[in-house]
Amino acid sequence: MTLMTKFLGAAAALALSAGTLAADPALIFDLGGKFDKSFNEAAFTGASRWATETGGTFREIELQSEAQREQALRRFAEAGANPIITMGFGMADPLSSVAPDYPDTKFVVIDVTWIEGANIRQIGFAEHEGSYLVGMLAAMASKSGAVGFVGGMDVPLIRHFGCGYAQGVKAVNPDAKVIANMTGTTPAAWNDPVKGSELTKAQISQGADVVYAAAGGTGVGVLQTAADENILSIGVDSNQNYLHPGKVLTSMLKRVDVAVYDAMKAGDAVETGGVTILGLADDGVGYALDEHNAALITPEMKAAVDAAREKIIAGDLKVVSYYENDSCPVLDF
Repeated sequence: MTLMTKFLGAAAALALSAGTLAADPALIFDLGGKFDKSFNEAAFTGASRWATETGGTFREIELQSEAQREQALRRFAEAGANPIITMGFGMADPLSSVAPDYPDTKFVVIDVTWIEGANIRQIGFAEHEGSYLVGMLAAMASKSGAVGFVGGMDVPLIRHFGCGYAQGVKAVNPDAKVIANMTGTTPAAWNDPVKGSELTKAQISQGADVVYAAAGGTGVGVLQTAADENILSIGVDSNQNYLHPGKVLTSMLKRVDVAVYDAMKAGDAVETGGVTILGLADDGVGYALDEHNAALITPEMKAAVDAAREKIIAGDLKVVSYYENDSCPVLDF
């Protein structure tokens, strides 16, 4: 059974946790909400799976502002939650400040790989590898030779997605046009489906007939508009194929659900003090194929993408990471 708590105010909701958590794990969602159908929802899926299988309980909090990040960490740590799992790069600085004050608490952070702390486990993903594969599919499905990318907040992580995507597109069609836009420069960019819709329409006007959304809740607007305008879209993080069957070409899977599930399963014995990067070889990223998009992916498309996947895993094909030099060889953001 899952014990669900939303912020009704910084002090009000967090106070509920005092004295009730024992050693139960806690999950702090990033801004955008747990039902964003993407990143946060994947975390909730993993936590729910753990609770169902074990009969365990966990606390969860949906942040409403940046100011609540550090407070949530401290209140859960003081209440004895272990481990405390946090979502998103926005937790990097608060976690760096809080973790040293609670050396007996284990912290797990998703999408952060650059901070230090003996009681912190950092988990990142090779998003560029999975994005390369869906980029190949986009280029093979495109009839116009132009495809789009709608990112959420303009940060290196999202450029990492876009860079891998563009490389996959260009591998199939070197002459293809990749149109890239970011939704914004603040955390509000993760939850603005209206803006996502506007950017999608703008890209369609430039010829895009496949659009990849790496934008959290904003991506819901991208996928909806693509379906309305009769073009294809690509989902992200969770399998979003079901949202518009026959209109979502595929989804770039980022197994946040598995990372959260594994952390909760390990409990207070979770290994800390290091970094884990999950890529194609770990099934940490990939592309979604199911009954909702099977008719869109031909056997030839699947064979080409699966061959590329094996080459990347074997080291015979290198997908350039945006992080390596803060730029992308085939895409200007």
